[in-house]
Amino acid sequence: MGKRPMENASNSSKGKGKEKSQFGVYFDYDLSKMANSKGGYLIEDGNQIDEEALRKEKVREQQRALQSQEPPVYLDPSLNPKCRECEKIDIDATMRKVFGCLVCRSCQNECPEKYSLLTKTECKEDYLLTDSELRDHEVLPHLLKANPHKSTYANMMLFLRFQVEEFAWKKWGSPEALDAEWERRTKEKQSKKNKKFEESLRDLRRKTKGTVWQKRRDAEHRHMYGPTEVVDGISKQICHSCGFTIEIEEL
Repeated sequence: MGKRPMENASNSSKGKGKEKSQFGVYFDYDLSKMANSKGGYLIEDGNQIDEEALRKEKVREQQRALQSQEPPVYLDPSLNPKCRECEKIDIDATMRKVFGCLVCRSCQNECPEKYSLLTKTECKEDYLLTDSELRDHEVLPHLLKANPHKSTYANMMLFLRFQVEEFAWKKWGSPEALDAEWERRTKEKQSKKNKKFEESLRDLRRKTKGTVWQKRRDAEHRHMYGPTEVVDGISKQICHSCGFTIEIEEL
């Protein structure tokens, strides 16, 4: 609720709500008819709202909320799962629920070569995995996070490093085979890039050569005009060598 000055109230009262005069000049707002723009203000009912964008944002929030639910903790310590590294019962709920990995936060921080999270782009570029493999949650489980670049973009997919490496070793045979394939693709990519550059360079030389040749030809050539001819009432002279035509104005 906000208090407005009396002189401005008459101009802004239309469509704003019911006036409460017994306590001064106040207006009631129906918040159920307003949409949260998530920009620090509310959009009133009747203004243009991107319903499809709001619907997609709600779906993304629901997907992230399902992953944030923590499993129950038992009073009997023997019933609680233990960390695979230090056997503590302080298991990271997200790692357990999303990746099925029993590890505590301290071990997760101490062993980043195993438990760090990789983005979808890193999995594709460093481990040569495809989009279909990364979308298969049974093969490679992933954590959904809000996209840091823009909230309206699709959720960011994060993968557990040791699970990605195990799948990549299985796919390519060994780490050495993966490195060899990565080197082959890198060389092929560089070769295509060099080939494209050479083709553009040859095309530029061809165009430059033709322009220089034309300029030299124009500089060396001297027009040899014939007698004046009258064409459609216009006096003209034509070069016998190149056919260049000039118009002559007779005084």
